[in-house]
Amino acid sequence: METLSATDRVQGYLQVARAPFLALPVTLILLGSAAAVVAGGFDPVAAILAFVGLLSLHVSINARNEYRDYQSGVDHETDPTPFSGGSKTLPEGELEPVAAKRLATVTAGIGAVIGGYFIVEVGLLLVPITIVGAISVLFYTSHLTRYGLGELFAGLGLGGLPVLGTGLVQVGSITPEMVVASVPATLLTFNLLLLNEFPDVAADRRGDRQNLIHRLGRSAAGWIYVIAGLGVPLAIVAGWAAGIFPAWGLLGILPSLLLARPARWAITEPDTDLPVGAQRDNVLWILATNTVLALGLIVPSVL
Repeated sequence: METLSATDRVQGYLQVARAPFLALPVTLILLGSAAAVVAGGFDPVAAILAFVGLLSLHVSINARNEYRDYQSGVDHETDPTPFSGGSKTLPEGELEPVAAKRLATVTAGIGAVIGGYFIVEVGLLLVPITIVGAISVLFYTSHLTRYGLGELFAGLGLGGLPVLGTGLVQVGSITPEMVVASVPATLLTFNLLLLNEFPDVAADRRGDRQNLIHRLGRSAAGWIYVIAGLGVPLAIVAGWAAGIFPAWGLLGILPSLLLARPARWAITEPDTDLPVGAQRDNVLWILATNTVLALGLIVPSVL
């Protein structure tokens, strides 16, 4: 490998961190903070710290995944799209594999330090959330994806639990608003990963991964995607019907219109190549739902 310039190295780090995908932690912290506002509390310092911690853990997952997929050979087999297939940074020599591993370790350490601080400040109620988050970061590629648990732990570790934890560190307790807000967030990230696994099925199989698609087949996995997707607006409506969400929270249903194209493909053509447009709509649906739901929860507090 040629000696990399400082600029090339920074670019390589950004690529293995999958920088374009780091909008997800922003929306999760926003949603968790909105739930805290509805619950009667908001702590901007805690929110910022939670964001730094979650962002660090997300970078760690991405970098560790890039490193593991390079080591296993998965990255040599994928055909990348803007939303799946890895960054190809390591196979193309744009960053040393050990540098990606080092980035994953350092950012995991930052997340651990912030998590430890919050446990001291908030108490043992945060411990289960921290443990599941740690498992999601450290064992996602090496173990969870090999036993059909990757999608579930992704949904929890980069979906529902950050929403729950963000609200908890601001309010000091877990409230119904946080619990209900964590449900669509879990389903959204679950689906984010599930749909993006379709283009990489063959490469993942050669890398000894056992995703839901491998275990259940493409058609069944497609239906799981649709059912989980429909669960998102249903969870939001249920939160409003139970009197937990304000009526403005129903705005969070609107982005589910973006589910139409990927859901149609998942039902009717799961054995064909996944259109990039469907992947794009899937990502936009996820980010927009977290964001719009958060804004809908906040509106009554500012009117």
